[in-house]
Parts: sequence; structure tokens; C-alpha cells
Amino acid sequence: MLDISDFKPVTLDDRNFFKSFYERFPIQHSDNTFTNMVCWNDYAQYEYYTNNDALVISSTIENKTSFRGPFGIYDDNLLKEVLKLAKKTNHPLAYQIFDEETKARILALYPDINLSSDRDYYDYVYKTDILSKLPGKKFLNIRKHINSFKKRCNYTTEPMTSESVQDVIDFFFKWCEWKECKKNPIMNYEKNATIYSVKHFEQLGLCGLLLKNENEISAISIYEELNKDTIVIHYEKGLPDCEGNYKVINNEVARLVSGKYDYINRESDLGIDGLRIAKMRYYPEFFAKVYNIDANDIPEI
Repeated sequence: MLDISDFKPVTLDDRNFFKSFYERFPIQHSDNTFTNMVCWNDYAQYEYYTNNDALVISSTIENKTSFRGPFGIYDDNLLKEVLKLAKKTNHPLAYQIFDEETKARILALYPDINLSSDRDYYDYVYKTDILSKLPGKKFLNIRKHINSFKKRCNYTTEPMTSESVQDVIDFFFKWCEWKECKKNPIMNYEKNATIYSVKHFEQLGLCGLLLKNENEISAISIYEELNKDTIVIHYEKGLPDCEGNYKVINNEVARLVSGKYDYINRESDLGIDGLRIAKMRYYPEFFAKVYNIDANDIPEI
């Protein structure tokens, strides 16, 4: 019988395991990436269980644990064991679904179970070709902002390297001072997660693009391969030194990876109105959806 004691913490040393597993069993949602788990560990306390090419993940936030999976090769018995653990949590987010295959398996076993759609955590997925070219009338205003930026700002782009790590960390501290991260616990966790990713970007296999204005970092994008068709943008930040830098870094990354990847996953909007409006302006191709199951809605198994 599966028990919470069977799980072990996700650490940086687990990178090779997750890389190998996800190469065999690709994922669609950013929340399950090894990078997000290890970088946000101080906040979410990720743990995992693996057996016979099956993977189960748990996360604990403010002493409330939720489960997801199994991913990979698994059978209904293991899924039932995970749901049993989830039921014990008494948590509204006891079990989370990040792919349509798991959703179908659960509904096949329990057709009447209540699944609640979690729009705030839908990942936005765009066609790379669209983000790189921004064609047609619907992108006219975005193109105008980009052209205005290029006329007003003396900018260059360059990849993030081991030599630029400290400059990038300094940039994030500036960004956090501007955004007053200390007043917002989640933003403070995000700062810590971002800096962790920068300090370990080679170990994590991350890529980064720097947008510089007058030779100072104005914006940055940190990303990686999510699957063979898709990259995921983990962090995209800009300072208020030259308006339009967010649109430019977005476009520059899309142009950089165009021809290599068909899609760009730009993660979720977390239910933040301004962020949702900004992401919808780019017309996502589709969403990587999320569903939750309340512990009280899980049947006795």
C-alpha cells in the first residue's frame, strides 16, 4: 500500500532521473517540470515516488498536501492508491490533474466524480511562428510598441552565460526592489526561485536571453525545452527603463527558437487580471488545462 513515507524530496541531484523520465514520457504543463519543482521547493515542498516507470508527485503548501499522477507507465491500482492518499488530506486541492490522459482514466473509474476546472493555472500555449512574426491586424498594436522601442532604445540581445550570472542576479534584485517583493510573500518566493534558477542554470539545462538597453540589462527571459515540440518560458522580467521591453524580449525569444520548436508555453496567469489580459492579447493556440479534486469528493476506495 502506498504511503506518504514512500515519497522523497525533490533535490537538484534528481535532475538526471527527471530528465530521463520526461524524455520517455513527455509532459505538457509547466508545473511538473523539474525546474519549477526544485526552484520553488522552499514554497511548495515537492516530493516524489517512483516504481516500475511510474511517477507520483506531491506538493505541500502551508501544511496542505496535494498529489498528482501517476505519470508514465502505470495501472489503475496505483492510481487508486494515490487517490486514497489524497482523500486523507481533507484538502480542496487534494488531487490535481495536469493532462487529459489522467482525466480520462479517473472518469473511466469514477464517472460521477467532481472535477473542478482551475482556469487560473491553465498554461498558455502559443504557436512559435505566430509569436515570432506577429502577423495581421490583431497584432498591430504590439508591432507598434516593438517598433517604438527599437527607435527609442539603444538595445542589443545576448544569451545568458556563466559570465553573466551575477549581472542577471543583480537585475532581479533591482526588479524586486521596483516591484516591492518584500511586501508580497509570493513575489518574494518567486525572487528566490528565479535566483536559484540563475545560479544553477547550467545544471538545470536552462537557456536565457538578455535584452540590454545602453549596455544594461533591461529584460530577461529564462526558458527550457518542455518536450520535443515546445519550450516553456519560466521567467520573463523587465525593468521600467524603456517601455516595450517585455514585448521585445517575447518576440526575440520566439524568433530565436523558430524552426526548432512549434510551440511556446508561457505558463499560467495565476488569476491576475492584468497578466491574463496581457497573455490573451497574444491569442494562445490552446491551454494546458488543470483540474482539481476535493478530498471530500474522492469516493471510498
